[in-house]
Amino acid sequence: MLTMTDTAAEAVKAIVSRVPNVPDDGGVRIRDTGGEAGFELSVAPAPEATDTVVASDGAQVFLDAGAAAALEDRILDAELAQDGSVRFALATRA
Repeated sequence: MLTMTDTAAEAVKAIVSRVPNVPDDGGVRIRDTGGEAGFELSVAPAPEATDTVVASDGAQVFLDAGAAAALEDRILDAELAQDGSVRFALATRA
């Protein structure tokens, strides 16, 4: 299952907190768009019925079935910039 670094968890919580009308237990949803397109990230108030939920330090990431399978052996990391922007990266677990 996908795991998150502490930095990624902080980034997810920061992103969710900035979106109006999303509860504190909302999260970032990752959807596999298929093929070369990769993944789509969005903020969601709750997981969809078939999503896999990855939780770490109060942060939640919701994975659709395709993303859960594709990211099974990955680690989600993030880089937080001074201006508040976030860049996510995926690494393979050793």
